[in-house]
Amino acid sequence: MERKKNDENLNTLNSQQQQPFLLPLPSLVISLSLSFSLFPFRVFVYLFMLCIFPVYIWRKCRELEKSLNSALEKCAAERQGRIRSQQALRKALAQPKSENLELTSYPMTPIGVVQSCFSTRNGTPRQPLLVPLSRACLVFDAARVPPASLEGLGEYSHCWIIYVFHLNTDLEKLWKQPSNSKFKAKVRVPRLKGERMGVFATRSPHRPCPIGLTVAKVEGVQGNMVLLSGVDLVDGTPVLDIKPYLPYCDSIEGAAVPEWVMVDKMLAVPSVSFSKDFFSTLDDCWGKAALCDLQMEKSLYASPYEFQSLIKQVLSWDIRSVSQRNRPHDSIVKTANGNALDNTSDLDDNQDEEMSGGKNDRNPIPSECIIYHLILEGLDVSYRINGYGNDNVIVEKVTFSSDISYVNQNRCDYLMWRDQLT
Repeated sequence: MERKKNDENLNTLNSQQQQPFLLPLPSLVISLSLSFSLFPFRVFVYLFMLCIFPVYIWRKCRELEKSLNSALEKCAAERQGRIRSQQALRKALAQPKSENLELTSYPMTPIGVVQSCFSTRNGTPRQPLLVPLSRACLVFDAARVPPASLEGLGEYSHCWIIYVFHLNTDLEKLWKQPSNSKFKAKVRVPRLKGERMGVFATRSPHRPCPIGLTVAKVEGVQGNMVLLSGVDLVDGTPVLDIKPYLPYCDSIEGAAVPEWVMVDKMLAVPSVSFSKDFFSTLDDCWGKAALCDLQMEKSLYASPYEFQSLIKQVLSWDIRSVSQRNRPHDSIVKTANGNALDNTSDLDDNQDEEMSGGKNDRNPIPSECIIYHLILEGLDVSYRINGYGNDNVIVEKVTFSSDISYVNQNRCDYLMWRDQLT
């Protein structure tokens, strides 16, 4: 009986395992209802994303495209405006009208100032490199010219300097009243012994635009300063720009010049000698300056002997103006007895021509009685010339100039450049 009962239980269990799993009827009805109720919502969301989202993207792209086109049109309009302005400016410059000449200007501000050994115009060489020992320190405005802009300049031996003739006597009238300022079309040329030549055929400082061009040797670069030698620049000269000298294009082989320019050493002085009192006066000035922290403490020269060499090089050329050479008794600073006469030693040829025009009734004064003055680094160098031509020069003495003083001025000195000069 028990065995029969076990067999029945086993058959029941097998039959249950072979039948599929079926949910109860209420649960199955609920599940099917939810599935059919969610199906339309999912389809709606899918269709919305499929149809509406591309429209949204298309609208955004259209907006961006319109914004881009507007910006491009604006840039094109601005560019056309600039082109029209430039074309109008070129046309005005190519065909300037007389009434617009004063309106066409290019304001320029100096970028640096020259601290030169030449305290006044008188004695400043007429051309560069004639006096190799003449030194100057070009100090740039640190606010406008950072020291990085001078990097690499020290690798060149020479440089061009563009500057302003700031000591011209007619400069203020030329700038403030250009319509009333009339420059002279012809100027007197020293090499032609006073004969006239067109201003643009000379290097006269009296020009419609008083801008000068010179070349100098680059001795060294330090911070915002450049040490130059062989200069023909007066102290305080404003500098507009400098450019490196390039021998391959700046030196023109076979360049032609007029014959009067080729006259060799026409203004050279045969000899320069020094009086017995000169050495004692120079040593005295140098010593007093060192004790009192005056000029020579700010000198670009190492010793009084080097300063003496500078004087000799400067006076090796006749530094007098044309009128001073032709009428030396009209342009005396002092006579040998100390009486002051007519101080025109620092006048240019145009000005002293007007002052000494016409005949002069003065009795000629012997040339050996005429005392000329050269001011270098604030020191007044007195000298005489034997004869009325560019004969022998005798340097008398050195004194402190009463008109020039470097006290309380921040100036370059030899100690700053000692490594570059030795």
